[in-house]
Amino acid sequence: MLESIRHEVTNLLGTDTSGHSVDHVERVYTLSMKLAEQEGADKEIVGLTALLHDVDDYKLFGQESAESLANATRILRQHKVSAELSGRVLASISTMGYSKYLESIRPTTLEGKVVSDADMCDAIGSQGLIRVFEYNASKGRPFFNPALPPIRAENSADAYRASANEHAVQHFFDKLLKIPAILMTDSGKVEGAQRAEVMELFLKELFREYGAEQWRDFMDTYATIK
Repeated sequence: MLESIRHEVTNLLGTDTSGHSVDHVERVYTLSMKLAEQEGADKEIVGLTALLHDVDDYKLFGQESAESLANATRILRQHKVSAELSGRVLASISTMGYSKYLESIRPTTLEGKVVSDADMCDAIGSQGLIRVFEYNASKGRPFFNPALPPIRAENSADAYRASANEHAVQHFFDKLLKIPAILMTDSGKVEGAQRAEVMELFLKELFREYGAEQWRDFMDTYATIK
């Protein structure tokens, strides 16, 4: 069943070049199963949730699909997954994502927390850096413009969804540097801390090489921003 669902996910996401490809899904799946083992979560629920977590992403399929979870629901029904299991998977997916966090919507089950942490961890660290580059390249935006001043992001879901940064580095301050503090499982927090260190060292070196003092100073004070 999982292999057949993987095929469906590949059909939906296989051509994506914005950082939400099947490669991302597979990394989230692998890390989710690792965290599930460490946290004692139900691996069947975790596996299905991880595979389907992006098939209705609003950035790819629109807000209507994101709200109804149309693709995930169809795939689960098509593969005759029980109503109880489907309900638990869909409930977890419906609470995942940074914009949901800004609306104070968080996973309440251990399985949802595990996949949410794995998904957020894939946004930071070395893979996160690659994904930021890929996403901004797909939008035709530069990675960094040191002439632009840093902006303190508005913490609202609507502002986050509508944001169109002029360069990728601003996104680190809008979202990515905040992720380690909002991870929900002990295992996820350990993984997130390692990845955050990679991300922060990269940014500090980037600003040093550019001589971007205003960005370096902003980075130094950013830990105080909630």
